[in-house]
Amino acid sequence: MEHFEARRSSTGGKGMIVCMSRRICVELYAEIVRLRPNWHHPADAEGKIKIVMTGSASDPLRWQEHIRNKERRKQIGDRLRNDQDDLQLLIVRDMFLTGFDAPPLDTMYLDKPMNGHTLMQAIARVNRVFGEKTGGLIVDYIGIAQDLKQALAIYTEGQGRGDIALDQEAAVNIMLREFEIVRDMFGRFDYRQYFSLPPAQKLNFILDAANHIASLSEIQQGDKLLTGTDRFKENLLRLRKAYGLAVPHPKALEIRDDLAFFLAIKARFEKFERRGQKRTYSQIEEEIRRIVNDAIISDEVVDIFDAAGIRKPDISILSDEFLAEIKDMERKNLALELLRKLLADEIKTRGRLNATQERKFSEMLAEAVKRYQNGLIDSVKMIEELIQLAQEIRQADKRGEDLGLAPDELAFYDALADNPNAEALLGDDILRQIAVELTESVRKNATIDWQLKESVQAKLRVLVKRLLRKYKYPPDDPATREYTVSVNKVLDQAGKLADYWTA
Repeated sequence: MEHFEARRSSTGGKGMIVCMSRRICVELYAEIVRLRPNWHHPADAEGKIKIVMTGSASDPLRWQEHIRNKERRKQIGDRLRNDQDDLQLLIVRDMFLTGFDAPPLDTMYLDKPMNGHTLMQAIARVNRVFGEKTGGLIVDYIGIAQDLKQALAIYTEGQGRGDIALDQEAAVNIMLREFEIVRDMFGRFDYRQYFSLPPAQKLNFILDAANHIASLSEIQQGDKLLTGTDRFKENLLRLRKAYGLAVPHPKALEIRDDLAFFLAIKARFEKFERRGQKRTYSQIEEEIRRIVNDAIISDEVVDIFDAAGIRKPDISILSDEFLAEIKDMERKNLALELLRKLLADEIKTRGRLNATQERKFSEMLAEAVKRYQNGLIDSVKMIEELIQLAQEIRQADKRGEDLGLAPDELAFYDALADNPNAEALLGDDILRQIAVELTESVRKNATIDWQLKESVQAKLRVLVKRLLRKYKYPPDDPATREYTVSVNKVLDQAGKLADYWTA
């Protein structure tokens, strides 16, 4: 039980015990429940431990609660597959060893002779891809080494590829190698000071460590230019996976607190990422809590502003007050990281409605980032440029208000004004009138799934061309008087607005 709970505290995975007989299954269950009474529950949908086995009415009375029909066994299997379900440990004799996949399963305790195909299938239960899991752990109580060699020979002859089994010592060596790589990224920054600091100073120290990682220079790897933050995340991911295979080996436990500290730094960076991507913030905090005790990380969920060392404003992220606070942040590299990602999210959000704004502001952001990466501007100047970009985004909203245009009308206005000659020749008033009529006409004729129907698209093209000619909108090519590019821009914008109109 100590071994399994140590594994679960770090990997969060589930376990399976394979016994030689149904009698052993029942007796082992009783002994585990004696040690952990709260794990037992008579209902199939409750409890942290279950037995899955077949049986009949003639079996002993104390076995009967564990004998289930096919439908009830399926319910137990579904619980094991669900990483959010509190079922942690399953005891079996023959059931679920072949043809059953439960990706969260990462530890198997084997106390039953097996060989050949059955053994290979059993081992494969803990090797299913899931999250950051690299592989599973087989704890051998019966001595399957020779049988495993024979099974692997059959696997190889059958054109199988890769190593299906890895000695835990090998996993420990990989873990230590990856640990060295992450540790060396701190250079002269003595991160181990953290463990002797009073709790009140620990959050600030994590921010200082994150700022150090963010300040590391970019390195070209293949066709990718990786920042210090990128490299730290990639190296830490490999360490995290190796640790999951090595724990609870003593050498893994020795670096547990270091790994927790690294994960706390990663959590600071993750909080800058857009919500809804990969994992929730609570899942990130839970991953850290699995490895570290309560002294290292608070139970309180901290938002991205607190993680960056600034108070959370009750105002728009584009307000002057918020931008001034970003500019005055002490840790410039974190300020830059925060502002860049917030702006990228803001631009992406606007892109759901306004294709022209998304393209324009994305290009401006990319150009600023490129100058920074090439060493043409420092972090302070980069922050100033990003603040200027934020102010231009805000001005785009104000322009819509000044023109009296709704968000969808402004989106068509921007698409029309993207023609370099349009504003000069027609002026704001004419472009505004075209945008209003265009919005009404396209919305009225854009039926459900119009983007998939060529006949509807053809009709919309005619309507748009007719409206552009009516107001003498400058053609894309004066020689041919064609509007192909402009019409495509309008229809692309209409596609962006489809969900907005049906919401």
